[in-house]
Amino acid sequence: MKYVILVSHGKFANGLNDALSMLAGNSEDILSVGLENGKSVDEFTALFTEKVKDISTDDEVILLGDIIGGSPLTNATNVLVNKGIKTVILGGMNLPLALTTVLMKDTVSLDEIADQVLEQARMAMQEFKIVE
Repeated sequence: MKYVILVSHGKFANGLNDALSMLAGNSEDILSVGLENGKSVDEFTALFTEKVKDISTDDEVILLGDIIGGSPLTNATNVLVNKGIKTVILGGMNLPLALTTVLMKDTVSLDEIADQVLEQARMAMQEFKIVE
């Protein structure tokens, strides 16, 4: 199975997962974990480890994080690498990026997904101008 996992500071990942379920439907292969205010990195890592306990080395993961180099993405990456799971890691997640990832994950190989998803996400970011 190919999973999309969202990680973030605060409740962003869980909120984004909720929005994805509205747009793409609920799916057991979309997971989310946030480093919530007042929680330690160790608590986040334990929660993340529990969330991914059923993912095996036969599976693949697209890991989306809010900030490259942030504690949630760094610690989630370490857990997945230590489990030996093939993972593509993307930072700067937003709704267009996450939605494109979810919709494309089963049609594009893991080796190609980063280029495809990032290009679509770039095209989705535009200024909305009001014309008088």
